[in-house]
Order: sequence, then C-alpha cells, then structure tokens
Amino acid sequence: MSKQQHLDLESVLRKSWYRLRLSVRSPSRVPTWDAIVLTAASPEQAALYEWQLKRAVRMRRISDSTVTLAVPDPDGRRIGSGAATLNAVLALAKHYNNSQVANGCDDGSYMPHESSETEVSASMINFLRKKHILLLHAGGDSKRVPWANPMGKVFLPLPYLADDDPDGPVPLLFDHILAISSCARQAYKNEGGLFIMTGDVLPCFDASAMVLPDTSCIITVPITLDIASNHGVIVASKTGDSYESFSVNPVANLLQKPSVQELSKHHAVLDDGRTLLDTGIIAVRGKAWEDLVALSCLSQPLISQLLNTKKEMSLYEDLVAAWVPAKHEWLKSRPLGEELVKRLGKQTMYSYCAYDLLFLHFGTSSEVLDHLSGTGSRLVGRRHLCSIPATTMSDIASSAIIISSKISPDVSVGDDSLIYDSSISSGVQIGSLSVVVGVSLPEKTDNFLLPDRHCLWEVPLIGCTEWVIVYCGLHDNPKIPVSENGTFCGKPWEKVLEDLGIHEKDLWSSKEKCLWNAKVFPVVAYFDMLRLANWLMGLEDDEKNDGFYDLWKISKRVSLEELHRSIDFPQMCLISSNHQADLAAKIAKACLSFGLLGRNLSQLCQEILQVEDSGEKICTNFLELCPNFESKSSKIVPKSRSYQVQVDLLRACNNHEKAIEVEHQVWVAVADETASAVRYGFKEHLVQSSNQTASNGVDGHVGQSQTFVHKKVKVELPVRVDFVGGWSDTPPWSLERAGCVLNMAITLDDSLPIGTIIETTQTLGLLITDDASNELYVQNISSIVPPFDDNDPFRLVKSALLVTGVVHDTILNTMGLRVKTWARIPRGSGLGTSSILSAAVVKGLIRLIDGDESNENVARLVLVLEQIMGPGGGWQDQIGGLYPGIKFTTSFPGIPLRLQVIPLLSSPKLVTELQDHLLVVFTGQVRLAHQVLQKVVTRYLQRDNLLISSIKRLAELARTGREALMNCHIDKLGDIMMETWRLHQELDPHCSNQFVDNLFTFADSYCCGYKLVGAGGGGFALLLAKNAENALQLKRALEENRMFDVKVYNWKVCLD
Repeated sequence: MSKQQHLDLESVLRKSWYRLRLSVRSPSRVPTWDAIVLTAASPEQAALYEWQLKRAVRMRRISDSTVTLAVPDPDGRRIGSGAATLNAVLALAKHYNNSQVANGCDDGSYMPHESSETEVSASMINFLRKKHILLLHAGGDSKRVPWANPMGKVFLPLPYLADDDPDGPVPLLFDHILAISSCARQAYKNEGGLFIMTGDVLPCFDASAMVLPDTSCIITVPITLDIASNHGVIVASKTGDSYESFSVNPVANLLQKPSVQELSKHHAVLDDGRTLLDTGIIAVRGKAWEDLVALSCLSQPLISQLLNTKKEMSLYEDLVAAWVPAKHEWLKSRPLGEELVKRLGKQTMYSYCAYDLLFLHFGTSSEVLDHLSGTGSRLVGRRHLCSIPATTMSDIASSAIIISSKISPDVSVGDDSLIYDSSISSGVQIGSLSVVVGVSLPEKTDNFLLPDRHCLWEVPLIGCTEWVIVYCGLHDNPKIPVSENGTFCGKPWEKVLEDLGIHEKDLWSSKEKCLWNAKVFPVVAYFDMLRLANWLMGLEDDEKNDGFYDLWKISKRVSLEELHRSIDFPQMCLISSNHQADLAAKIAKACLSFGLLGRNLSQLCQEILQVEDSGEKICTNFLELCPNFESKSSKIVPKSRSYQVQVDLLRACNNHEKAIEVEHQVWVAVADETASAVRYGFKEHLVQSSNQTASNGVDGHVGQSQTFVHKKVKVELPVRVDFVGGWSDTPPWSLERAGCVLNMAITLDDSLPIGTIIETTQTLGLLITDDASNELYVQNISSIVPPFDDNDPFRLVKSALLVTGVVHDTILNTMGLRVKTWARIPRGSGLGTSSILSAAVVKGLIRLIDGDESNENVARLVLVLEQIMGPGGGWQDQIGGLYPGIKFTTSFPGIPLRLQVIPLLSSPKLVTELQDHLLVVFTGQVRLAHQVLQKVVTRYLQRDNLLISSIKRLAELARTGREALMNCHIDKLGDIMMETWRLHQELDPHCSNQFVDNLFTFADSYCCGYKLVGAGGGGFALLLAKNAENALQLKRALEENRMFDVKVYNWKVCLD
C-alpha cells in the first residue's frame, strides 16, 4: 500500500466512522439502516453472529432502532449466496410479520399473520419497499483463513484507528464494514432498498457521495488484469454517464475469474489496460427491489427445490445475471434460472464505477497480515487492551500486534505477528509473520515454539472438555489437494508424510485429499497436544519420531472440516468475553492503584460488567480503592476527575442515587479549580456572607455627613465569530492542557450590539434593568450569595458583582448602583453574547472602582463568573469581544492560567475578501450552550479518548487556520471550517438539527466551508462562499427561498 493510499484510507475510514457514530447517536439527523441482516452457514454460526450483533448494539455501532438478524442456511445445508439472499429477505419479512411492526405503518400498509403466499407477497412489497436494509454475506467456512473460521471471517480483528479509542474493544472487520455502509445509506434517501456487501472485503471509498440509479447496481473499481483473474469482472456498456470520481453505465456482461484472453474476447479491457472488478457490493432500488422482494416472498418452495436437488444458486453468477440480458440464455440452464429471468429479468443492472475505491480483500491469512503490516502505517493500533511485560523482561517486536491479550515475561514475539484474544505464558516463542488467536497457553508451557509464518488457534468442541489446538502454515490453502502440491505447515504433504512417517490412510478415507479434510489434529491432554503440535510442525528431533507417531496414531483426531461443524460457539463466546473483561479489570485496577486516572473507567467497566456473576462486585471493589487513591494523589489529580471516577463506578454498580449526589461535587470542583487557576483566595470571596450593614439613613438615602460622588460608566462591545479551536478554551480542558482559538470581533448592522451602563445613585441598594424590560431592586447588596437559580435573569450581573468584589467594596456603604444591560441580537445566537455581556459588566464595575480593567484580567474573571452561573464556558467568547479584529489566542495551564492573545495583522486584502466571501446568517434556531457544554465536559472528565483526540485536532486546526488567514488562503480556511464542523458534531451530535443540515446542504454548492458559531445547536451560521459572486448568489437564494426563514446580517470586522 502506497503512502498516498494510506492517507486516502485513513481519510475515508475517519469520515465513515464519524458518520457511523453520528447515525447511531442521532438517527433523526443522519438516518441509519432499518435492518442489518447477516447470512450464516449453520444455526450454530447464526447464534454466534447474533451474539456479535448484540455486542455491536452495546458498543453503539448499531442503533437500538435497527432490527438485527442472523439467518442460517436451512438446516445448515448450503444453498449458495443467491438463494441465501432470498432466504434472508424472507426471514426479515417474517420477523416484521411476527413482531407486528407493519401493523402500525404510517402509509397504511399491513402484513397479515396468516395469509396465502400471494397476500403475503403484496403486503410484503408494500411494507418492505420503504425499508433500508443492509445484507452482509458472512456464511462461508473461511477455508483460506482457517484461524478465523471459529469467529467468522467478518469478525476478525482489524485494529485500524484502534488508537483513537484505546479503552474500547478493538475494531473488527465487521465494524469497519458498518462504518463504510453507514455512508451508503444516504444514497437511498427516503426510498427503500437493499445494500449487499460481502464479509471478506473492506471497500474503502466515500460512499456518502454515491448517486445510484433507481434499479439494481453493482459497485466496481478499475483494477489490473492479474488481480481481476481471481475475482469477478463486470463488462460495462459504452453508454452511460461519467463524472470526476465515478461513472454509471449499464452492465453488458459478467465474467468469473477470467483469463486475459477471455477479458479481451468480451471487450472487458478498458482504454488504460485495466478492467472493472466486481467489489461484491450490490445496491437494489426501485422496481428491481420490489421484484426481488416479491421473489423472496415466494422463495420457500424454490429453496426446498435446491435442497432436494443438492444444488446451489450463486448471487454473483446466477441472481445478478437475471438483470443482465446477455446472460439470460445461459442463466436458464442454471438452477432456478428460468424463474430468476421471469421474476427479475425486466430490470437492467448498472455498474457504478468508483475510481478511487481501495479494495481490501481478506481472503487469505497472508492478505490479513499484509493489510495489518504496511510499513509506516499510522492506522494500525499495535498494542490494544493488553497486558505486556517490560521490555527488559521480554522480546516483543515493535511491529507485532498484541490485541486483547496477556503476555507473560520471558516471551518472544517476532516481527509483524498478530496475537489476539490470547494468554501467552513464560518461555513461549512466537516467530515472525505468525498469527495466534484464542489461545490460552498455561504456565509451564516452556519451550513451545511457533515457527515463522505459522497460525495457531484453539477451538472448543461440543461435548469435549479440552479445547483442540489447531495450526497450519500462513500460506497453506486447505482447499488445494495433495496431488496439486497442497501444503501443511508450509511444506508439501509428501514431505510432511515422509518426515513424520505418517501414511495417507491415517489422514484421509476419501478420494479428495487436502488439508481441509485431513484428520490431523489430535484431541488429547493439553500438554500432549502442544508436544504433538511441535512434532507435526517438524520441530522435534527425528529420534523421537516413533514415540510421537504412536501417541498421535492412537488419539482421536479431527479435521478442519469436522471442527467447523462441531464448534461450541456459546462456550467460545463466554470464554472470550470473560477474558476481555478480566483484562479490562486489571487495567482499571492498575489505573486506580498506580496511575493518575488517565483511563476511561466508564468504558472499561462496560466490559467488566459483561461477566454476569462477578462484574458488578469487581466494580464495587474498585470503589473501595478511591479513598486510598485520593490520599496519595490529591495534589496531582484534579478533584473533578476523582469525583467523576466515583460517579462512573457508582453507575456501574447501579447506585444511581449516590452517583447523582457525587455528580454535584464534580461541578463544584470544576468551579473551584477554575477559580483557583484564575485568582488566589477567590473561593473565600464567594462564600463569605457579609454581616456588615451599610450605614443607611432612615429614608434610605446617604447620610448628610457623607459625600455622594456620581460615577457613570458605559461599555460597548462587538460580538465574536469563531473559525476554529472552540472547546480547547473550556475548563477543565484549559486548566490541564493548552488551548488554541482563532476568532474575530465583528459589528452587526454597523453597531456594537452588546453593552452596559453602570452608575452610582444616591439611593442605597442595587437596581438592575435589561433590554427585555426585566427589573430587580436589591436593598441589601451583601445578600447576593450563590448559587443562583438557572431561571434568574439577573444572575449574570449578580455574579459580576461577586467576581469583581464590588459586593464587598466600601463604595456601596455610601451610595447605590444602577446597572442597565442590553444585547441587541437574538437570544441563543452562539456569538458569545452571555460571556461578552459578562465582560462588559465586569469591565464597567472594575472601572467604577478604579481596578485593573485590562482585557486579560477581565477575561480571566469572566471564566470564574461563568462557573458561578452554572456549567461554565471557556475564555474564547470574552477574548473575542474584548480584543478587536482577528486574533489567535493560546492558553497555558497553571496557576494562574495564562492567556496569550496574538492579533493577526489583517491586510486590507484579507479584510475585504472575508467581508466579500463570508455570510453571517441567523438560522432562527435558538440554542443554549450549557446544554451541550455539560455533556462535553462530562465526557472529558471521563477521559473519553474520542473526545480528547477531537479537541486536540481542533487546537491543531486553529494553528493551521492562523497560517491560512495570514496568507489570505480563503479556500484553505473553508476546508478548516468543514473539518471543524465535523469535529463539533463528533463532540455532540445535537449541536445541529435537521433545519441546519438542510440549510448547509442548500448552501453547499456555493461554499467552500460552513459551520455554526460557538458550541452549535442553533444560532448563527458562517457560510464561506467560494468567491464574491457565489456569496451574492447565495444571499439572494436564501432571501428568496421560503423554506429558510433566516436573516443574513450586514457585518464588518471590528478593528477598533
């Protein structure tokens, strides 16, 4: 894989995972699949797949609202992928019928419980035609990846992007397929259809850009002829439509594993010398989907016919051929071919050629390692949820991949090997390019050696107490016969038999002789199995051969084929789940006992709780470690984090009432930590209750001996729009990590919209008024004490009086105060109104008492003010309003918190281009920042790694954005805004809504970037047009479009 392909793969996977998470967390905004169906080879394998589907729902990789099914071939007898497709759709229809889902359909459709086939078919079409279904073919026996056979190849570990979430379970191939398919869902819009994928291919492409024809369609990619000779090939018609990244053409013919001569004969070679590879992805929509549903409803007798004749019907050869007229005559001679042509043949299939699709095939063990071991790959997490000894106690290659495994000291692991879901005891040596899966090697397994390029795994069998140890060479193909140079453990069978003294009749009783049906694996005592494994791999001395052969000969032995039919799937799931829970428990305990609470204990506890009998007890024991931890690390770990750990553990123990109590302490701690970072001794200022009573006259006026001095202060400020970096300014992040924000002060309609007037009065007490005609008189100002009610419209001014110390200033002994505030912009604007108004009031109060009204001091005091008011915000809003122009601001954690504001020397060209390109639009959607903020802060305190990496990226983008603006690269700024908006939705999917999504979709063709300002959720949007002409066109389009009741404001950069 080239460096460019790595970059493309990373970009595609990140975008796909982002969309998957968004669709699960907010399906109302980003629709997800109505049903996900997996095909399985047997009822036992289907039960395993059901377990994996439940896991995916628990891990929030499938929505709770999605129906999940695993559908086996009838009685475990193979019927082919085409018949399995019909069987899967029929099984889904029966599921809907039995669960009575259809009885409440909005469109009035119904599905009777008992009816004739014709009636069921009619109701089925009516109901299913609007359903969006993902069908994944995963029912193969994985002969060429035999170690993945027990788990199912689609569920093999694929640790791409695993480092993004180090405390969560390792991503599986299935999870990545879900991510890619989540992008494809948009192509169906509100019309139903079927999206078919195969379980051994990860097709990496931007599926969100697909535009599918309203019929059947097969996804293809240009590929070299040598690769095409091992796969299916599509011959596309010359007619069709071509675009920059894809083309859509009718399918003229289908070829299976064609030679170069066949490709040339059927005109399948493209102008550039490549051909179209069948990726295994099929989309079915419109009338083709209705026809397929109708055929599926009537498929029971057809499937019975296949079973009776012991024939199979392929999806990619037979069923698809019904949509290709050139294949009809050939198809009629195939099983059920005439029925397929009759039922499906009226529709035409198209090829959707995705030029940039990266085809990752997991068809062999070596292909799996090739995809994991690309040199310099940044995608693969090589250590994930594992227990590994110190480097001085073991010899583990840095390129080795250790996932969900325990490694003891004195173990060696070679380059590019994969160890998954295993426990490896001392003294074991594992070579390079080897695979170890599901193995539990007990202590005293000294001198066991797995050579280079070998695979080792264990399988529990039904009715067998011992797990069977299984092994083969990395490049062994169990399907290749002995007569065609088939191999075992990397050596030709003839050589194996000769070296070990084994006879063919010891292994095979049939004429077909290959590794798949060779009775080679003994079922004996565990340590004997290990010794025999080394012997069969050719690692024992020749003089011991007779003893090993005798033991092997008299033992019960099984083949890979027999293993496939006899796996104890429930036992395998139980042991695997307990193993991973045990690892999670050990990591969590180490974090509490020796660490600094840097792990996501909430996530680890979810794994621990999978152990039904003892999971909750383990979490209860962790709670007992908390006091000990606090006494040892109280000066290092913030109290807010310590309290959050207790909340997470209490919730894991189902003690929700106590968790709510401690949760209050979390927010108190955040406020205290913010105050401490901003100003020493501040907490005492807030909680002291003044018993001093002002020397009032009887009539409430100043005494005759005192001199009244009238002071009046007016402060007006602009609003701010943020380009990137928000959230990195928010406590507790900014108290513990550096923050970076790029924002800009602007005027709206040629005015400074936020302001306050504060003046002294002869009448004692405090009078507060605002622009909403609210009014409050407080006679005794010292009675102002937090906490304040969330609905108190005057809590901002009250909090400002506290943070500035005016409440306790002697000035109020001799006179009163009148405070008037205004914000001439819509409520919930996202322009930093609350914080900027707070800054105006704080600045005015400090000026009144001749204090330090520097912008830096005011900004830090507003930080504390917002903690008093509730779940506090960050510093970027007040910085945005206090400092003119465009600025890049960084914060440095510590006591005190330090801010560095770097104004960008905006050239006239930059200011002009921004004002010509950027539309500042009020969406009409009211939002409240604290609703989003509380969720994000909680996730940070939990050490949610996805959130942490997102905020780190936002801070990094702020630095990039600064360079883009300084160089007047408006398009680059647009790219940064787009990524910023994606990251904001990653932090909280509710920062947008359907109206905003529709607005951005409408504006997309005009813009190079867009986002909501602030935390999102509504308010103002920034639309950065590609050029000045596009900006004017977009403005007119928005004003004329009645669907969007928005206001486009006139704005200017506030440079004074």
